[in-house]
Amino acid sequence: MTLLYLVRHGETDWNRARRIQGATDIPLNDLGRAQAAEAGDLLARRSFDRVVASPLSRAAETGSIIAARLGLPAPELVPAVAERRYGDAEGLTGSEVELRFPAGTPVPGREGRRELLARVLPALVEITRSAGGVDDGGAAGRVVVATHGAVIRAVVTHVAGDDVLHLGTPIRNGSIHSFELLDGALVLREFDDPIEVESERAGTFAFDWQNALERPAAD
Repeated sequence: MTLLYLVRHGETDWNRARRIQGATDIPLNDLGRAQAAEAGDLLARRSFDRVVASPLSRAAETGSIIAARLGLPAPELVPAVAERRYGDAEGLTGSEVELRFPAGTPVPGREGRRELLARVLPALVEITRSAGGVDDGGAAGRVVVATHGAVIRAVVTHVAGDDVLHLGTPIRNGSIHSFELLDGALVLREFDDPIEVESERAGTFAFDWQNALERPAAD
């Protein structure tokens, strides 16, 4: 069985200020580093083969902290699992987005969901496949990917539908989500994978706190 664990990076100051980050490279803050360490400690209850990360510093450092907790080499940085690009909305708060881009107004430079999935899904399948051998019938393997909220939301929704991940459900900084590779495709095992009872913490923030641009869209 070949397993993939997606981990959202720890908190940044822009997360705390509710600013859209996207491709803007904002580092972890101290709480974010603590969240990454906590995720690493939870993951350390199982064995892993490798850690991969988005090259954006908040995810790369999260991956490095996790890798150290797992006793693995520093993560390989894979640009294809970087956060969704939000163009001219990056750096804005939710209220600023609503003022500048009222409902139905295109955001210049914003990456569509189809574009996001077109780059993310093949990369994640290949990363997962390489952890378990040449093909799905290879040896069992486990890999961690430190990535971003919009990436995780897009992948979960694509493979499992809205019944698992409702629009109002936030994806916590440092949260862990597990998938299995079956017949060349990812299958969701657990959203907010508990690993052990200690990691079961339901999201409590309103969805708009996470990302004002992750509402339903035609793209």
